Amino acid sequence: MLTRFKFKTMRVLVIGGNFAGSTAALEIKRKLKGNADVTLIDRNEDFIYIPSLIWVPIKRREVKDIVVPRRRILEKKGVNFILDTALRVEPSENKVYTEKGEYEYDHLIIATGPKVNFDIAKGVKEHASYIGTPVGAMKTREKLEAFKLNPGPIVIGATQNAGCMGAAYEFLFNIEKWLREENIREKVDLYWVTPEPYLGHFGIDGMPLGEAMLNKFMEMFNIKFRTGVGIQEVESDAVILSTGEVIESKFTMLMPPFVGVDFITNSPDLHAPANHFIPILPNYRHETIPNIWAAGLTVDVKPPFTQGAIPFTLPKTGYPSDVTGKVVAANIIKTFKGETDLIEKPWGKIMGMCVMDAGKKEVLLLSNHLFKPRTFAIMIPNVLYDFTKVLLEKYFLWKLRNGYSYLP
Repeated sequence: MLTRFKFKTMRVLVIGGNFAGSTAALEIKRKLKGNADVTLIDRNEDFIYIPSLIWVPIKRREVKDIVVPRRRILEKKGVNFILDTALRVEPSENKVYTEKGEYEYDHLIIATGPKVNFDIAKGVKEHASYIGTPVGAMKTREKLEAFKLNPGPIVIGATQNAGCMGAAYEFLFNIEKWLREENIREKVDLYWVTPEPYLGHFGIDGMPLGEAMLNKFMEMFNIKFRTGVGIQEVESDAVILSTGEVIESKFTMLMPPFVGVDFITNSPDLHAPANHFIPILPNYRHETIPNIWAAGLTVDVKPPFTQGAIPFTLPKTGYPSDVTGKVVAANIIKTFKGETDLIEKPWGKIMGMCVMDAGKKEVLLLSNHLFKPRTFAIMIPNVLYDFTKVLLEKYFLWKLRNGYSYLP
């Protein structure tokens, strides 16, 4: 005679609802059904497909094209959605405090994403554009519209301690294309500034032929560049580099570093390091608190390379975030069932899959691991059109709108 085990309903609380948080919440509910009461808290109603924000300033996309309402999708799949701001967690109480109330949990998933450190250098917040949020992308559009009337030098790049080089590279090449489309390219000296020791390091210690390819791009598009530099100060009409060099600039866009959000800073028992990201084991469980997990950009990952004079860090992007959300979901389910063989998938061992847009051109970056050592790594340029970038956008938005969390 078969014995049927009746599991107690498990309360899972997810803080943050973009790639990692939504994936984890949907996967746990899909697999455990009535055995899991899953609640997701986020301060925003909509999911934002962040990779396409690079196109908003040049009017290739509107913000409305790349947002998906969270509530309808989550609640259709049985996940409770709470529009609220999480303030702190008290692990000893198994309780999260928010602006509107408090929530108890059996397992907590922190997938809050990062906060941007605009204070990394004087004048970055006041004078440099930022494209990583819908508001920032739209403000950048306004600045570019004004810039067209009185063009001049442009500086694009990343500050010291930054890690999101890819988006800055993409914006650089899209701006170069936009300048040609607006018939003002010959009036603009275009500069790229980066803490990377060489072009195409990307915070992953480079890819085969990557440096040579990007050097060729810079030559082909007449882009001046400075590597191994930080930002000392940004002024309204200039950028001062860590070397003391002053570059005149009528439009500046910089990617500052990411740090952990206030929810983590205000939760001292999480024992986060100085960057305020979550310390985790290779299975994405908190190092010392067994019923707290982290996924996506909020996890603490050590750079896989030796730092030079100007520090910078690694990229945290959508695909690895989605993978970590799946790993966390699978491990919580295993824990719920009493299994101890948890899945380990360190960030650097996740497959590298990225498409770098280059102004209606693209470069595909593929590798068996994000970090070295790798057994396979390749960069494939496509100078005809950015088909892959557009197709990935359409795929992910379709997947999100339908709540198909189990798909890659």
